[in-house]
Amino acid sequence: MYKGKEEDERIIIPDEDGNEEVFNVLLKFDVEETGKQYILLTPADQDGPEHEEQEVYAFRYEESEEAHGEQERINLYLIEDDEEWDIVESAFQTLLEENIFDDVH
Repeated sequence: MYKGKEEDERIIIPDEDGNEEVFNVLLKFDVEETGKQYILLTPADQDGPEHEEQEVYAFRYEESEEAHGEQERINLYLIEDDEEWDIVESAFQTLLEENIFDDVH
């Protein structure tokens, strides 16, 4: 179900003003019910022991045919459907309960 992550894998997402925001990849996983891939991201500026809680952002993603040098490119999509969101949230909660995040840090 989950793919884990490469060590220190990061994604840069431009904001509405064109500023580049850096996010750490927490986890990539597939949901059988939707047949789609999802990614959980945390803001890179929330790293460190001083941040007990982190914001987690979930996106649907697809691997892109484009490559930028040796870096993989992916396309991110907002999860706008309530039913799809409920499925992703349920999968996230299951992963939390299974302590899967202890394995990815």
